Amino acid sequence: MKLTIVIVSYNVRYFLEQCIVSVQRACKDIEHEIYIVDNDSRDDTVSYISQRFGDQVTLIESQHNLGFARANNIAIRQTEGQYVLLLNPDTFVAEDSISRVISFMDEHPRAGGVGVMMHNPDGTVARESRRGLPTPWVSLLKMLGRSERYYMSHLSWDEPAQIEVMSGAFCMLRRETLDKVGLLDEDFFMYGEDIDLSYRILKGGYENWYVPAQIVHYKGESTHKTSYRYVHVFYQAMAIFFRKHYGHLSLLVTLPINLAIYMRAFIALMQMQAQRMRESLGFGGRSAAEVDFSFAGSTRMQTECRKLAKRKGLLGRFGFTPDEVETGEQTCLVYDTQKYSFSDIITDARRRAGRFKFIGTYSSDSRVLITPNEIFK
Repeated sequence: MKLTIVIVSYNVRYFLEQCIVSVQRACKDIEHEIYIVDNDSRDDTVSYISQRFGDQVTLIESQHNLGFARANNIAIRQTEGQYVLLLNPDTFVAEDSISRVISFMDEHPRAGGVGVMMHNPDGTVARESRRGLPTPWVSLLKMLGRSERYYMSHLSWDEPAQIEVMSGAFCMLRRETLDKVGLLDEDFFMYGEDIDLSYRILKGGYENWYVPAQIVHYKGESTHKTSYRYVHVFYQAMAIFFRKHYGHLSLLVTLPINLAIYMRAFIALMQMQAQRMRESLGFGGRSAAEVDFSFAGSTRMQTECRKLAKRKGLLGRFGFTPDEVETGEQTCLVYDTQKYSFSDIITDARRRAGRFKFIGTYSSDSRVLITPNEIFK
């Protein structure tokens, strides 16, 4: 088996469906297997995906939330692919992205892992596509607002480059490397395990690379970044990584870093509470239903989305191409995924970055409109 794709899912069945469709397009000519590990979703994910894809995917159903690292490890141990792709369910990949990464790894046998160019839903490139190791010095600089070293800002976006940390949202791994350095550390429930694995790959004598293959990452649709649990898990992961790899350093080094981690967590909680208070007083900004929608696609897509927009009370403009529909700062630009390839969607959204709020996608197969903030069906 050339490639194993592992997707860990939690309460995001429509994002997961779109992710699988994009992977199937991208793996059309690649020997592959797709494993879905469902972390006890309550949105009927298992039944929905089983009916939609049947034996095209292997579903592993957990009776409780195992966390990201443990769930991925369960699937990895059951599979045989020469390469293992860890992929978030709230992503979709360009049609050539996976083949480009595999070709690169075939040509670079010291590449233990590869990350890609991730795009935010507003068309901009996500800085976390490439990261440096959070050493005490780099971590301190980042917490002080100096993040150039952490995000490796000196590198070109359009050329492959060696990096230190890959994102777990799309992380292609060499099976041989995993056999040598070990799987994901299950002490990390969610967040931080990609940094830890990237570090161990480097220590094992392999290289981590960035390749400018393209994906979209909705960022956190399977978690709630406005929840207190998110803050706890995220900053706890930072503390675990620092304690594991730098806990032997002098107290003069470790104490300021640990204090900074917990101070950042406290600030995040205060900001979250302030935002909730603003929303409760009616100052939370426009809801997804108040955003303007521009629909670009086939006649069938336009007909279906006109009915959907009327039923949901959405403000909509309709056209056959993105250039035909007016966009603005509060516009969700919706692409027909059966008329446009995922590659075309990513390329067009990146070209328009700054001229609209975020992208949406619509499929006449599922009759679901996916946006970063809300699903309309």
